[in-house]
Amino acid sequence: VVDNPANVLARLLGGMIDDQGRITLPGFYDAVRPLDPEERAALARLPQDETWWKEHAGVEALAGEVGYTPTERATARPTLDVNGLYAGFIAEGSKTVLPARAMAKLSMRLVPDQTPEQVKESLLQYLREKCPPTVRWELKDLTGCLPGMIDIRSAPVKAARHALQAVWGKEPLFNRQGGSVPVVGMIQGLLGVQSLMLGFGLPDDNLHAPNEKQHIPTFYRGIDTYIHFLSAVAEGV
Repeated sequence: VVDNPANVLARLLGGMIDDQGRITLPGFYDAVRPLDPEERAALARLPQDETWWKEHAGVEALAGEVGYTPTERATARPTLDVNGLYAGFIAEGSKTVLPARAMAKLSMRLVPDQTPEQVKESLLQYLREKCPPTVRWELKDLTGCLPGMIDIRSAPVKAARHALQAVWGKEPLFNRQGGSVPVVGMIQGLLGVQSLMLGFGLPDDNLHAPNEKQHIPTFYRGIDTYIHFLSAVAEGV
């Protein structure tokens, strides 16, 4: 006779993504900038094919939005993920008492031209429409930042391409990257200028993990690249 909040939460979370991998929050994709053919061609040049993603993730099959490659899903399309769940008795052993509360932590990777405010309103609208009157609910907004992106045809990117090729001896490939450093988007929004950030991590560096590492030869090459980059900017290369 009393609704189980854990059951309700599970239904709500399960309904946020459909069987095509699309996020169902109202208006979620309204501001999403489509991938243009030139960028899709650039992403297709990257060496991470479907087999690479499965091997590095240790899974038998991949999931995600239908109509996009794994690299496009992982780097250039918005996401919604459950980061944590808590409800009822979760220790070892059996206990059949129904929980009074249930909680989930969510994160959404935004892409140009989405904003945290727009996406929060989409989530609120979804909860207002889908949450039954048998439970009370509350949404806490913990953190958010604007996505950052720079035109790959711009002068700073041209200088970066020149610097990377000079140090590594290879033509650089272009990629988007989930997990923006918030200050990049903030600088773009506050100052109205394009922001370029060059990173020199490797896929197995385990960023933010207890065993995070930095490949020292790559670190020194990164310093050299920045020297070449600043020189190229000054010379208008």
